Order: sequence, then structure tokens, then C-alpha cells
Amino acid sequence: MFFRKIFTLYLVLLLIYSGNLSAQTETVDVKDLYVRDPYILPNPSTREYYMYKAGDVKNKQGRDVKGVVAYKSKDLKTWSGPYTVFATPEDNWAPGPIWAPEVHVYKGKYYLFATMNTPVQWKKKEEGWPDFTHRGTQIFRADSPMGPFLPFSQFPHTPMSEMALDGTLWVENGVPYMIYCHEWVQITDGTMKAVRLKPDLSAPDGAPIRLFNASSASWSTGSKHKDGRTSYVTDGCFLHKSKSGKLLMIWSSFKNGKYAIGVASSYTGSVLGPWVQQEETLFDQHGGHGMLFRTFEGKLVLTFHSPNSPGGSERAQFYEIEDTGETLVLKGLL
Repeated sequence: MFFRKIFTLYLVLLLIYSGNLSAQTETVDVKDLYVRDPYILPNPSTREYYMYKAGDVKNKQGRDVKGVVAYKSKDLKTWSGPYTVFATPEDNWAPGPIWAPEVHVYKGKYYLFATMNTPVQWKKKEEGWPDFTHRGTQIFRADSPMGPFLPFSQFPHTPMSEMALDGTLWVENGVPYMIYCHEWVQITDGTMKAVRLKPDLSAPDGAPIRLFNASSASWSTGSKHKDGRTSYVTDGCFLHKSKSGKLLMIWSSFKNGKYAIGVASSYTGSVLGPWVQQEETLFDQHGGHGMLFRTFEGKLVLTFHSPNSPGGSERAQFYEIEDTGETLVLKGLL
């Protein structure tokens, strides 16, 4: 019995060192779990849902760094965690903080898409605007959905010249693309872009292509600034092929001062568009940055954070969605 306990302790310490298990975990109700930009990955082998979120973690040297943690749930209501799945390497181009982590399954491996931030300013601050700091989406890889996720290189997959964020994966005819947002802070009228990736997702394979501007949606009313400019936000893109084969994208911006989720459809059925904005929002009650997944019972579910307010009040919301073939319709809370 003594040697069994020693061996168990050894295994736990090994998992902590490898980044697969946090030193302290807890069970928490979804109503009490703070999260922005929630991302859910169903794991059919264990019939568990993994929720990924940014967090403060310790690296292998025991130092505090920015990272990503996962929570596990059987029912989307009670969650256990946090489990450390990624710790930012100390020689990475950006130390964090991290925004909008997503984990995608691709060719039997797992890929973490994360928005990495730096404190480095490339332009003088303007009154009424956020700091002009470097940020971009970087992709990391792992053999397990619980990590540890490791970098391909020290650099982002989005251009260093762009304030880029919220990258997501879409595979079309076997070709992987990253769809991401070019930040409104840099260009005032934010854009959605797509960049082809190398077959192993290790780097971009070509130049980014602009898909649309935030102002192309009539519901995206923008935000007025003291200098007279109106900014338009692109956030939280996620793609979905409808039951009729229509390619849809959900994304977030602001409608009359409230964070909202809209729907766009590809006129050609290709990720390269052109994209047509639907008039009606999917959700416009100050919540957003959504993604879609199916439950193990086959329900299509939208999750996003709400309210979109500072102070730690953000929580993951789960709504059942109807796929009409032409669009997505909110049915009600799960």
C-alpha cells in the first residue's frame, strides 16, 4: 500500500510537470465560472466536454506565466478544473495575456489557436483609443486535447504588421485556412480575413485575403469616439456548414452599444466568399464571441460569454440552435 501511494504521487507530479494537470482543481457550477470567449471541445471517447479559457499558470521551471487551462464536464453545468494545457514559452514573441483560445482536431492531432498579446507599442497612444500594441494569433500543437501544447516557432501565424486576433480553423476541400479578425484599433473599420495554412498548420501559406469589413453589416452600428471617428469591431468568428450545405459564419460586433452576434453567408459556398451579411442578429443582449458545437445527443449548441462587461461577471451561456439550412435560429437556453 505504501509503495502504491508513492507511485501514485509520482504520477501526479509527473503530470503536473508535463503540463497536463493543475496542482489544485475544484468543482464549480457554470454560473460561478468566470470565462470570456468560451470554447467547447466534445471528447467522444470519454463523453466529456472540455472548455478552454485563458489563465495564469506555472511553467516547468515553476515560474508564473500566461497560459491556457481546461475545465471538464459531463453535462455542461458542473465543471472540474482548472487543468493546465499550455504555458507560454519564455522565449515566445509575445508573453501574453492570452485571448480567445480554441482547440481544433485536425488529422488526428490537436491544435490550439490563441491570440497572443505584447506590451510593446508600435504607435503613440491616441486619446480615447486603446494602446497600439502588437498582438496576433499563434498556433500550437499537441497529441492530446489536454496538452501540453507546444509552438511551431517563436512567431505568430498572422502578419506581424497587423493587430490580429480571434483566429479559427476551417478546412475546405482538404485545404486548411485560418479565419481571423484584423483589429479595429489599428484600422478603425475592423475586417475579417482568411489565410491559407500549410498542410501541417505550421505556418501561413500565402497572403491574407480580406473577406469583409465590420461596417458591411447593417446591424453593426459602431462606436463613436471623441475625435469624431466611428469604429467598427470584428470579433469571434466561427464557421458552420448548414444542413443544406450553406457556409455560414457567426461573428461579433456592437449593435447600439451592446455586444452582439450576427450571421454571414458565403455567396459562393467558399470560405473566400463573397460574404453576405444577414439583417437579423442571432443574439444582441450584450453577449458575444460565440462558437457552435454538437452535444453527444446531437443538439446544435451556441456558447458565448455574457454580459460583455469588465469586473469578472462574464459567464458561459448555452443556447440550443436550429439550423434551418439558410440560417441559424436561437431556440432557447439549454
